[in-house]
Amino acid sequence: MADLHPDNPYAKDRFADSTKKVEFPEEVKKRFDVILTRYPTKEAALLPTLHLVQETWGWISPEAVHYVGELLDLAPSTVFGVVSFYDMYNQKPVGKYQLRVCTNLSCMVNNAYDIYEGLCHKLDVKPHETTKDGLYTVVEVECLGSCGTAPVVQVNNDYHESMSVEKMNTLLEKLK
Repeated sequence: MADLHPDNPYAKDRFADSTKKVEFPEEVKKRFDVILTRYPTKEAALLPTLHLVQETWGWISPEAVHYVGELLDLAPSTVFGVVSFYDMYNQKPVGKYQLRVCTNLSCMVNNAYDIYEGLCHKLDVKPHETTKDGLYTVVEVECLGSCGTAPVVQVNNDYHESMSVEKMNTLLEKLK
């Protein structure tokens, strides 16, 4: 079974660098403005704004947390609370393909850990690490909500259901 490796909440890379500022490119700012029109308050636009940040930069840096707080008139702690609550938001840079293996009960009893550990071994990474070539990040997730088709692996935004080690290896070849 995979070991859990919780991040140190006091690690320096979790705090914004005041010398680094981020800002949406102009075309992304326009998309943000459209998002604001769809919600009754700025705070209600937090989740879609975070998705926009992640789509733009691939992850949500501490500097981006502060930027979103400024955009939505929210404290950075409020924004970070949301980012850290949902595992769909990347708090560190990830590979081109994020391989999220569900290990909740239905998936676990259908050999999800074989898939998960097989990926880590085949790609020579530890859990939550990115391969040296920057292609893959392997992540264990609690539930992907597809218990009837367990085990499930999410590759970026796409679900791959009824997976096995063999199917995962075939999928990896297609992703290269």
